[in-house]
Amino acid sequence: MKFGEKLTEQRKKADISRTNLAKALNVSRQTIVNYESGASHPQDRAMYFKLAEFFKVNPNYFLTEDEEFLTKAAESYGKKGRDKASLLLDEAAALFAGGELSETDKIAFIHNMQAMFLESMEEAKKYTPKKFRSKA
Repeated sequence: MKFGEKLTEQRKKADISRTNLAKALNVSRQTIVNYESGASHPQDRAMYFKLAEFFKVNPNYFLTEDEEFLTKAAESYGKKGRDKASLLLDEAAALFAGGELSETDKIAFIHNMQAMFLESMEEAKKYTPKKFRSKA
């Protein structure tokens, strides 16, 4: 289950509107809509903990491995880094469509791709001229 689906499920279980949840978390209603639809994810890890505290669930409930990877990419490399990481996950998922890899092999592949992505982004920073570096 993806982050947006989990958030929607918890919000409905708590019988709270998007507007009231947004007020409680000090974000806009549109932010909640974007989270639930999968259009965006929290850029800051702290939001996952706020949500967990609000719904009285373990923070790991909201922070799956993919979300953790995307959050780390966003924290380190900004929105562009997060978008590239998201594309990597989408393309890896498409690669597995109809395949015959075991679940263990799929997970190992994804972990290796994530590690390589973060390593290559860090390496690329060395060669990016200062005027083009984002202030993420």
